[in-house]
Amino acid sequence: MGLNTNELITSVFNAFNHNCTITEIQEFSSGHINDTYLIRTAEQQHFVLQRINDEVFDNVQALVNNKVKVSKHLASKLFRLTAEEKYRRVLTFLPTKMGAYYYQDSESKFWNLTYYISKSISYDTVSNKEIAYEGGKLFGKFISQTSDFDASELVEIIPGFHDVKRRLLQFEQAKRKASADRLKKANTQILRVEALQEEMVILQCLKDEGKIPNRVTHNDTKISNALFDSNNKGLCVIDTDTVMPGIVHNDFGDAIRTICNTAEEDQKDLSLVNFNVKYYEAYLKGFLEELQDSLSALEIEFLPLGAKTIIYIMGLRFLTDYLTGDVYYKTTYDEHNLDRAKNQFKLIESFEEQYEEILKLSKSISKVKQL
Repeated sequence: MGLNTNELITSVFNAFNHNCTITEIQEFSSGHINDTYLIRTAEQQHFVLQRINDEVFDNVQALVNNKVKVSKHLASKLFRLTAEEKYRRVLTFLPTKMGAYYYQDSESKFWNLTYYISKSISYDTVSNKEIAYEGGKLFGKFISQTSDFDASELVEIIPGFHDVKRRLLQFEQAKRKASADRLKKANTQILRVEALQEEMVILQCLKDEGKIPNRVTHNDTKISNALFDSNNKGLCVIDTDTVMPGIVHNDFGDAIRTICNTAEEDQKDLSLVNFNVKYYEAYLKGFLEELQDSLSALEIEFLPLGAKTIIYIMGLRFLTDYLTGDVYYKTTYDEHNLDRAKNQFKLIESFEEQYEEILKLSKSISKVKQL
């Protein structure tokens, strides 16, 4: 990190209202979109300073307003906790000295500042049922505690993010423009998309018909966005850049997609790609323990389809990008996105092979709610 970067970060940090003095700046290596720094201070109150990527997000002010509103709402549910403990349970944003919750630097880049959650642990992958269960509780609690927040107050930061019909339209456009070689190599996956698409629009139709409600949803519920304490108990949900209106099935499905895949999403050896039902059971149990009083019977009934649908959407997005010429996702070789698509469709295949067991588990775990 060069001196100019240090000077910039110091200048930005000092624009916020904190009364602390920097002693160390450390760049976080995790995260693919924003630039994030740990700020240590002489007062032993540490912070996370983040530069928001305005090439990915074109309405940064609305993005920051979304997550500040949701964080304040979550904090209001923790009135019995001390301020210090609240800072460990919910992201707490600091205003600038001018009162805004974001700062725009001399290059018009946007920054926000939160308290650092010390003595916390994060995981990139799940290695046991305990973490899956606690992750389910944490993301379930996030939705439960925001169930009385009017989701219409939030701006849709990425319009149509989980809209299957929109993704299928993009896919059809990509097919028309794709090279003959890529169409040939992707033929099996293209046929799989087409075979599944009628089932995969069910949730979208239920949403459009108003049969399942819009809620406050996180929209990036990979396990690395959950923090745990030293006893592996859930502490806090982080990375709320994509918090916006959505249906519960998107958050549930995205978590299941990442937690229950027994391999990395670009694993070429598809024999290693399977759907881990034990992790599904553990996550669902934790999820519904927190949400059983907030969800309708119809929402609970369609949670398994939510998992399958999000896996499908990701496979569809990887395949669309491959047919388009790899313009969205970073790739390291020519067929990287095709391999990712194959991986997701193999995960769906494994899911389908175990579908009866998944349904039994889902009905058993949700029995209290149905009664």
